[in-house]
Amino acid sequence: MAWFSVPRPLAVLLALSLFGDAVVGIQLDLTSETSIKQVASTIAFDMMSYYKGNLSGQTPGLLPGPPATPQIQNAGYFWWEAGAMFGSMMDYWYYTGDATYNAVVSQGMLFQTGDNDDYLPTNQTNGMGNDDQSFWGMSAMTAAELGFPNPPADKPQWLALAQGVYNVQAGKWDNTTCNGGLHWQAFSFLNGYNYKNAIANGGFFNIASRLAVYTGNDSYAQSAERTWDWMTSVGLIDEDYNVWDGASSLTNCTPIVREQYSYNSAIYLLGAAHMYNYTKGSAIWQTRVEGMLTATITNFFPNGIAYEKICEAKPSTCTIDMLSFKAYLTRWMAAATKQAPFIFDRVLAVLQTSATAAALQCSGSPADHPNGRMCGLSWSLGAAWDGTSGVGQEMAAMEVIQSNLIQQSKAPLTANTGGTSSGDPNAGIGDTSTTTPGGVKPITTADRAGAGILTALVAAVILGGLAWVSMPEKILS
Repeated sequence: MAWFSVPRPLAVLLALSLFGDAVVGIQLDLTSETSIKQVASTIAFDMMSYYKGNLSGQTPGLLPGPPATPQIQNAGYFWWEAGAMFGSMMDYWYYTGDATYNAVVSQGMLFQTGDNDDYLPTNQTNGMGNDDQSFWGMSAMTAAELGFPNPPADKPQWLALAQGVYNVQAGKWDNTTCNGGLHWQAFSFLNGYNYKNAIANGGFFNIASRLAVYTGNDSYAQSAERTWDWMTSVGLIDEDYNVWDGASSLTNCTPIVREQYSYNSAIYLLGAAHMYNYTKGSAIWQTRVEGMLTATITNFFPNGIAYEKICEAKPSTCTIDMLSFKAYLTRWMAAATKQAPFIFDRVLAVLQTSATAAALQCSGSPADHPNGRMCGLSWSLGAAWDGTSGVGQEMAAMEVIQSNLIQQSKAPLTANTGGTSSGDPNAGIGDTSTTTPGGVKPITTADRAGAGILTALVAAVILGGLAWVSMPEKILS
């Protein structure tokens, strides 16, 4: 069992009062920068041990599928989660200064760019969602903002890759249904295409707002504004700043599927914070940031500890992707404080209590990693390991712990404040998937039949209250 020889801090004493006297997980001292970095380093190592893409005979940028377990449904990592993981490892370098994994991260990020350098590799077409593409684009945007080492001159550059994703998705904005919005899936022949949802539009909103701040180009800000306005007009962001999952374009986006996921709230919080920065602190965006933060904390931090309420209750019904959502929740909340500093105290408070609980939950000893320190998802259980392990759980624990260093970390870069990543405003334009909203292939009778099945599923969800929204990506595509 791996332990860190650090004194029991106030944070761990607080955890003891919540979870009992026995500390089994990783000991974390939130008052010590060294302790936070050491713990993050240990978890980063454990997470990257799942990744084999840098080994001979393996494919860079892909995660293998773990074996199915009784606690985890739909085992198998999807392409997008590798891109999300690389973004976390960029954060790790940003917070700790440890460059151990930088070369591996760059290799994976550059191998998966696709023929047009916009993260649409052809071998992922049959499962490509707009949200999937966005996760890689957001990681490229993170690389530009954090000053992650630039690729060689003959390779696509981080900022240009993010712009490529933005341009592709801007071309898919579809006013023919629901008065706008992006479809969930990237191509019209994929089941799930007729679902317009929060995460697909949130990825576009997130990238657009961040490009606006980084480049100063107002066209990106206009796209972000349009996306926010559309989300509120159809009710996917309500008057209390709850973010609901989505709706069918076949029924004019009514009714909406009232399911909530933590990363949906956080992706809009970070985008809104960038718009607050871009508009030089406008009252409108301040109100939106405050409202989104309040809703996020209320919905996903009971007792101050992050909780994926859609699936985390025992017995857990979390799918592989849901196990990683807390990583993006805490990552984007922390990043938002750099753009809208007035939220810092409220964000830090829940990051601290969640980090303490997450460290204690790093007490597992699964068969594939019998080291006694693998992290589970259910942080509220304290040191009583929940029986799950994997990339998502490690990523979530690492992000919430290292995010406690956000205050002392440097501000994100822009083109005017030292950013060196080269851009290409025309990146992605000309990719065949941008020629018409929704794809490269005409809709067939079979496609319409599949869409009808999905619509029936949506109706069943609304009537029966089933949490299905992450399921179609696994089952239908």
